[in-house]
Amino acid sequence: MPARTSELTAHDHVTGPRGERVLVRRSARRRRTVSIARSDGNLVVSIPASMSRREERRWVEQMVQQLRDKEQRNAPPRRSDADLLALAREVSDTYLGGRARPASVTWSTRQNRRWGSCTSADATIRLSHRLQGMPDYVVRAVMMHELVHLLVPDHGPEFRALMANYPDAERANAFLDGVTWATHQPGGPGPLSDADEA
Repeated sequence: MPARTSELTAHDHVTGPRGERVLVRRSARRRRTVSIARSDGNLVVSIPASMSRREERRWVEQMVQQLRDKEQRNAPPRRSDADLLALAREVSDTYLGGRARPASVTWSTRQNRRWGSCTSADATIRLSHRLQGMPDYVVRAVMMHELVHLLVPDHGPEFRALMANYPDAERANAFLDGVTWATHQPGGPGPLSDADEA
């Protein structure tokens, strides 16, 4: 049986769907199959060691495109700002008796250290664009957090009591903790927290 090779070479002419570097692993064990997998923030395309450079290039492009297509098919639909406002009203009606009524809710590309923020004076809510594509219960939890802030400015007992109305808050916190850890953001936003909170 031939020894397995694990030679990794960079494939600079193509990048992954999320801008990942593409590495090629040639394997003496592999005869005909080609596969792609994520590893340490890179995409690794495994191919037979006997494959020509021209075939390698064609297969790398094909596998990356297949992955890109699959991820686009499986991605949740993107919400518009109007959709966010409707979601805010639904969450408020369901969990807060309709008491919190934002004037606007928008995605923000400037929210890199918080998942969301609100301004009580003009009843506006901004959600980090990084929430796009996350599970619905997570987006709803961040929305709930900001809606509660329209009613209660701090994180005291009244705030916590209102947040307790949202049944998936703990699960959403755990998810956001995982995202923060996985993206290695020291001092990042963490779970439904405010950056200025002590």
